[in-house]
Amino acid sequence: MKSMLLCMFYLMLLQTSCGQVNNQQINKSSASTVRVGASCEGCEIMYINMPKQINAVDTCIGWNQQGQQMKIEGTVYKKDGKTPAAGVIVYYYQTNTEGEYVQTATEKTRHGSLRGWLLTATDGRYTIYTSKPGSYPQSSIPAHIHLMIKEPGMNEYFIDDIQFDDDPFLTKKERDRLQNYAGSGILTLTTNSEGLLYGRRDIILGLNIPNYPKE
Repeated sequence: MKSMLLCMFYLMLLQTSCGQVNNQQINKSSASTVRVGASCEGCEIMYINMPKQINAVDTCIGWNQQGQQMKIEGTVYKKDGKTPAAGVIVYYYQTNTEGEYVQTATEKTRHGSLRGWLLTATDGRYTIYTSKPGSYPQSSIPAHIHLMIKEPGMNEYFIDDIQFDDDPFLTKKERDRLQNYAGSGILTLTTNSEGLLYGRRDIILGLNIPNYPKE
């Protein structure tokens, strides 16, 4: 009986150790990481104040601020566009309803304080509760939410922003400029049963991403 308990104890230690190794693999890029994606200026900011515990659901501080509450969800798929991808970090940051990246005493980067992290489980799903961002003041740039991906064994990289189909600034010219990195980021917002603005942004890893491995 004693030997069986010792065996179970060592198995638990092994599982914990494996989990820590996986977390380290998902974290900040190293010299051995596969380099993919286009230019990624400011990507290192995603690691500032990154929480140790990341879940598949995140509530942005903008959720409780002035503006329209919004729920965004989606599934992260592998390159085949069908298989859910687990262990992928989805990082987002956005402006407030007035189009400003608001800083706080603890969030002083140019990404502001309306940001968060998600980590996909085996079903690949993620959910963000936030507020609808505004366009930059005195500009004609469409309102958007920046998205960044960090896969195990690869560097972090940007994908197409979340944008909104009814945005008057999202002209044909603007749409034609989009690269569709990891699929289209243009959402058609509806109002769901909870009375929230709702949009879906599925992500296909590797789709239109420069230098992404073929296999």
